[in-house]
Amino acid sequence: MAQLASIWVVLILLYALGCCQGDAIPRVSFPIGSPGRSVTHFTSPEIGNSTTLLLSSDGDTLFVGARDAILSLDVSEPRTMDMINKVDWSPTEKDLSDCAMKGKKKTDCPNFIRVLEVLNSTHLYACGTFAFSPRCTYINSETFSLVFGPSGKPDEGRGRCPYDPYQRNTAITVDGELYTGTVADYRGNRPVISRHLSEGSHVDLKLDDTLGWLEDPTFISSSYVPSEEKVYFFFSEVGREYDFIDKLTVSRVAQVCTSDVGGQRTLQRRWTTFAKAQLLCQAQGELPYNVLEDMFTLQPPEGAPEEDTLFYGIFSSQWSVNSGRSAVCVFSLDDIGAVFSGNYKVLNRDTLRWSTRVQEKVANPGSCGLHNASDNTLRFVKENFLTDESVQPSSQKLSMVSPDYGYSNIAVQRVAGAKGRNYTVLYLLTESGYLHKTVLLENGPHIIEEVQVFRQPQPIKNLLLSIDKGSVFVGSSEGVSEVPVANCSFYWSCAECVLARDPFCGWDPSWRICTDIANIQANAAQDVEKGNVVEECKSLSLSPRSSFPPLRPPTVPLFFPGELVSVSLNEVVRLQCPEASRLAHRHWERPNSRLSPDLYLQQDDGSLRFLATPITLGHYLCLSVENGFQQVLAGYQVKQKSSAAGGGGGGGGGGTTSQPMSAMPSRTTQGPQPNGEAGMGPLPTSAWGPRRTEGKVRGREATPTLSPRETAGVTPHKSSRNFTLWLNPVLQAETETETKVKGQGGATPAKGGSGGVGGEKGGEQLLQTNTPCYLQELVVVSVLLVLSVSLLLTVALYGVRQRCRSRTAPQACARRDAERGAPANTTGGTASTPQEREALKASPRETKRNGQVQNGQVQNGGKSPVILSKGLANGSNGHLPNTPI
Repeated sequence: MAQLASIWVVLILLYALGCCQGDAIPRVSFPIGSPGRSVTHFTSPEIGNSTTLLLSSDGDTLFVGARDAILSLDVSEPRTMDMINKVDWSPTEKDLSDCAMKGKKKTDCPNFIRVLEVLNSTHLYACGTFAFSPRCTYINSETFSLVFGPSGKPDEGRGRCPYDPYQRNTAITVDGELYTGTVADYRGNRPVISRHLSEGSHVDLKLDDTLGWLEDPTFISSSYVPSEEKVYFFFSEVGREYDFIDKLTVSRVAQVCTSDVGGQRTLQRRWTTFAKAQLLCQAQGELPYNVLEDMFTLQPPEGAPEEDTLFYGIFSSQWSVNSGRSAVCVFSLDDIGAVFSGNYKVLNRDTLRWSTRVQEKVANPGSCGLHNASDNTLRFVKENFLTDESVQPSSQKLSMVSPDYGYSNIAVQRVAGAKGRNYTVLYLLTESGYLHKTVLLENGPHIIEEVQVFRQPQPIKNLLLSIDKGSVFVGSSEGVSEVPVANCSFYWSCAECVLARDPFCGWDPSWRICTDIANIQANAAQDVEKGNVVEECKSLSLSPRSSFPPLRPPTVPLFFPGELVSVSLNEVVRLQCPEASRLAHRHWERPNSRLSPDLYLQQDDGSLRFLATPITLGHYLCLSVENGFQQVLAGYQVKQKSSAAGGGGGGGGGGTTSQPMSAMPSRTTQGPQPNGEAGMGPLPTSAWGPRRTEGKVRGREATPTLSPRETAGVTPHKSSRNFTLWLNPVLQAETETETKVKGQGGATPAKGGSGGVGGEKGGEQLLQTNTPCYLQELVVVSVLLVLSVSLLLTVALYGVRQRCRSRTAPQACARRDAERGAPANTTGGTASTPQEREALKASPRETKRNGQVQNGQVQNGGKSPVILSKGLANGSNGHLPNTPI
């Protein structure tokens, strides 16, 4: 229990150490189809799983092994990839039926080409899974047609190609012979490293199946070293030498000699030079990255010995603390040779356990020429093929650790930079379909860019580098993509060219462009190690032209400083800021003003949000700081929309139209900031460019029209207020905009304003201001609301009062008439005298009361009723005319 607790403590500490490592992120990202990065794609609806790639010796033809087909593509011209020929090679219906009878999926039964190698100057050699029954064939490279053997049928592919299309394998041809690492049975339980197509004294060789020389391996890559006459195989397998509860995966390198012909009596037709060693990709104090994903062989520079050959590998980990992380380790051929020349472990055949006991060394396993050795020597080789020491990384450290990306494929290139410096560039393919171009530096790796090459994660893919073509070819189930290794034209200024830290690119001071470093005669501006802009571009003028050229890359929106953004007050404004680099820090500034977090919201995408008010109108700059250098990315002039200033009587109205300000120069001062970081001081006032006077607008309100850039750069949200607002002279002095309006005769002051101009004073200048008077608006609204409520109450009370008086008036009149002796009629009215009837007829007012009068006709037996009016004359008090109270 104590040991288990100690192990857990160590794991926790290692995890904490791993979390402290810095994150390496790409400086620039190019999604698929981005116009800023040239990528050529070849796709066809009839062709899938184009994952096996082979480039011709002249580099003009790319051979592609796909599903049921082999293609030849013309890649002689840049940015073109056209199909020249296609050879169909698919299983028969009987083969597909037999594959289905074995319980395999129908989608796994086609012929997936897994081996495609140059055999000689006239023929290629290809092998495919062929419905879980591997087959191999020759291909005439001139006619591009299939060529079968004497039997007229494809060759048996067992031991040369895997059965399952998802099983990994490796193959390489040396002097017309095929060396492969794969499985030799249907279930994938018999791994084998073998040689085929041998002629003359050479015979086909393979490993002894009974010795357990391989333990469930996953083959990755193979490489041939001519000076040693050896073929190296790289793979991962179960490490039986470690006595763990769980199976421990280890990475291996194995070697065989091309001159091996097997033993005479012992190890007949078996390898006598086979040996393997562990590749240890591990940082000090951390768990190892023990699973090999891919390996690339980097040949030595011209004139250097072959011992300088380097092997760059991508490793992952089976430990949960390193889950999702990738590491790059580099091993030298010299170190590998030293390990193979050292001591070996001993395998106990009874217990199948390895030991490191010291014994007499009968022979040196792995040495070429052992096929002529004695049986005693060969028996010693059979039991001693695992080295005692492991191969350590070059310089005893990991070249790169990526905590955020899982890499699957790698290609490596040496690049000659400016001033005679050489750099190592890695091309790393992620599981999600991005290609990372990375340069290895003394201070750590720098990911220059990432380019998306396919949309969906691919289980099987391939990466092929062509130095002569200057391109990287990527094969996947979606098709084949060609990515140029250099993209210098994307960087539009000396600052951007230097900040990219790309060994391929440099700033040409003569042509004032960023171009390939090989095309620059002298004085190329390049600093791959530090990216010091001031030092490299000090002889150049960082003018607005260099910072904002007419032809800027289309992926970066062009926002000139002072671009007009017309908004209404109380709108939510969003100002966008283009991202020139993911390593730069973007921030916003205003002249002689501080962006308060109470008024402004700076979002993660670099945009700025705020509410359009009088104090937020004005100029804004978006700046980025990278490696201590600060430059302008975007500039805006936020202004209120113009509105009419006159009203009524033919008065003239006017508006203002703001123009974008001139481009401002980038700041080139580089020095320490108060917080200790290198950066820039405050922007001088003169850098805001000249201010412009607005022109005259007559007749009607002039509304600025937003350009497409302005529409994309600002997102207004209108509020519900709709008042005529005026600016005071204070804000006018800040924005320095003025509109001259010529009055037309008879103009009256506008409502809600603070003044007007008479028609007799036409030609005078009227300063239109935009400061809202919120107190004045509040008072006006409150007064109107009180008046409306009072009016409604008055009307309601008056109506109730009239209704009550109308109901009581007839009874009162009847009582008074009764006192005078006048009879009352049957309807409750009073008997009128002839004079009163004439008076009523002279002013007829009909009121429908209880259904008695309709359309002026008399009811109740032809008797004329008394007509009561709802609305009587003022002072009548609800009584009939001429009726005494």
